[in-house]
Amino acid sequence: MTATAMAQNSIVFTTEDYPPYNFRENGVDKGVGYEQVVMIMKDLSIPYTIEMMPWARAIAMAETEPMTCVFTAAHIPEREGRFKWVEPLAIDRNIIMSRKGSGIQVRNVEDARKYIVGTQRDDYTQALLERHGFPRIDLASNLDLTIKKLESDRIDLMPVSEKFYHKLVAEGHPLEQQFVLTEQKFAIACNKSLPDDLIVQMQQALDRLIADGTQARISREYGLLQPQ
Repeated sequence: MTATAMAQNSIVFTTEDYPPYNFRENGVDKGVGYEQVVMIMKDLSIPYTIEMMPWARAIAMAETEPMTCVFTAAHIPEREGRFKWVEPLAIDRNIIMSRKGSGIQVRNVEDARKYIVGTQRDDYTQALLERHGFPRIDLASNLDLTIKKLESDRIDLMPVSEKFYHKLVAEGHPLEQQFVLTEQKFAIACNKSLPDDLIVQMQQALDRLIADGTQARISREYGLLQPQ
């Protein structure tokens, strides 16, 4: 089926509340990834919906349900063959953080492995921690619960987007950065049932946003590094 024929159907996009990539503020959805997805679909004139939900459900739907994509998804090796990719929407660094005043000081992965590290289930950071051989990983059902565990000393460390970390600190969360874990590319991850020509057209629409400077402008507005 061609992308033109697909225009008669609707693509379902799933996402989570994870600033600055996708989030809801005063009842309005926005973010680096959100704005680009809206522009891509407007360019292609294909009907779509965007649903915000917990991340584990969002990525599971994109992997199992036809005509479904998830954003803003980290493109990591563990996910390579599970989706069709449209990228990059953004890049960011992942840092390891602790509760401020905890007395914990770690400078690298080897030091951090000595502690209990928490994250949300099925998040890309779970795969990062497993890949780096962390022996004690505490998995919560959502991001907010993981943060609460960190602030109440139920876990010791937590990986998170650097930009999201700065947002949390600005909101008054008692957190401090320990070290940079990885630099990460973020993308739209689509169910493998999406026709290849539709993926190509979505990629071409994203490429136009990159070429005309729109992506760079959006990235600057949200304080992100520009994809290379």
